[in-house]
Amino acid sequence: MSETFDLAILGSGPGGYVAAIRASQLGLKVAIVERERLGGICLNWGCIPTKALLRTSEIYHYMQHADAYGLSATGVSFDLAKVIDRSRKVAGQLNAGVKSLMKKNKVTVVEGEGRLTGPTQITVKTGDEERVLDAKNVIIATGARARDLPGVKADGKRVWTYRHAMVPSEMPTKLLVIGSGAIGIEFASFYSDMGAKVTVVEMMDRVLPVEDAEISAHMHKTLTKQGMTLITAAKVSDVTPGADDVKATITTADGKAATDSYSHVIVAIGIVPNVENIGLESVGVDPDNRFHIKVDAYGQTNIPGLYAIGDVTGPPWLAHKASHEGVVAVEHMKGNHPHKFETWNIPGCTYSRPQVASVGLTEAAAKAAGHEVRVGKFPFIGNGKAIALGEADGFVKTVFDAKTGELLGAHMIGAEVTELIQGYVVARQLETTEAELMETIFPHPTLSEMMHESVLGAYGRALHF
Repeated sequence: MSETFDLAILGSGPGGYVAAIRASQLGLKVAIVERERLGGICLNWGCIPTKALLRTSEIYHYMQHADAYGLSATGVSFDLAKVIDRSRKVAGQLNAGVKSLMKKNKVTVVEGEGRLTGPTQITVKTGDEERVLDAKNVIIATGARARDLPGVKADGKRVWTYRHAMVPSEMPTKLLVIGSGAIGIEFASFYSDMGAKVTVVEMMDRVLPVEDAEISAHMHKTLTKQGMTLITAAKVSDVTPGADDVKATITTADGKAATDSYSHVIVAIGIVPNVENIGLESVGVDPDNRFHIKVDAYGQTNIPGLYAIGDVTGPPWLAHKASHEGVVAVEHMKGNHPHKFETWNIPGCTYSRPQVASVGLTEAAAKAAGHEVRVGKFPFIGNGKAIALGEADGFVKTVFDAKTGELLGAHMIGAEVTELIQGYVVARQLETTEAELMETIFPHPTLSEMMHESVLGAYGRALHF
């Protein structure tokens, strides 16, 4: 016998659980299916626990450099088990928070493996029992998993994915990170600050390859200064785990190959959407050639009543993108005529040391799109608050259309820029031009003043540099 709902959601990550809450607010009867833990990868194994780890490494770094602030700290050390335990407790606290939100919003939580057994029907298997959920609408929010390096399977001992890297049984001494996207750079930053000798290999010609070229160059210079080895335009092969180490061969663009031994390897070369074994083929949904589910601007698949959101639908693979997609999909199925979901104004953040944040077009992309641009830059060294914090490394960059004054993109590297970027996101959403930004009053002393100065700089009016 089946149970009936207005909406059934497969997956409880930041897309799925937010969609469930919004649907409940709109008066829908909602069920959500989860095979692991509420909150999905982001809350339990991604965004949140990694930030807890990075906060620990940041504090450890400051303690080791206490003298720069007129302080004295001797015998500074760490307990790896306690570091990991704190991270897991943070994730656990938020998992409990999502459980509470589901209860508060009267969302039925169904634990188990779910699969489509009809266009808007989910059958959930828990042990030997099956539960059938019939719904007017279904949202697929199954997320993604780490991509394996071809020919190498992560074993959790010497070769790690991000999940292994968050709960290490031992501290790496010599770490190889394969991939320099946000995930790779964040783990490289954490383990380097905790004392490991870190090498990062990137197949593209620069680290953080999706960021503005000047941001990538500054990050390369800064991480190298911190003691990391960064190798770009290179590939890794012949990864061979042993009892006490793992060997890997790095081949650079000139064809030279070198084999070295590492204590551990982290594979951070991207993700694979979770589209297998959820019944897509049985209802007539065919993932595209990158294994993503094709949807329209409201999250609808080619099957009436069946929606998909989040990582499973394609890039950018970000939690806040999934949450917004979930709200749009629910509003659409309710008939509220929401705005179409677009990716033009989604901020991206990397929580390394230094942090990186960006939104919109890079300078190169803006020029490639045919814009005549005006570019403004302002360095942290010109900002009083940054100097007072002891964080004078970094800069803010803004890219404008020279003819219309439209803010095409903004790019930052430095302390706390992940908290600053939203100012530019709001400005772009409101279609603010350079005139309004230049006339806006920013508080002093703050890091946000650099945002103002960068805009002024694009028009030759920077005041403090």
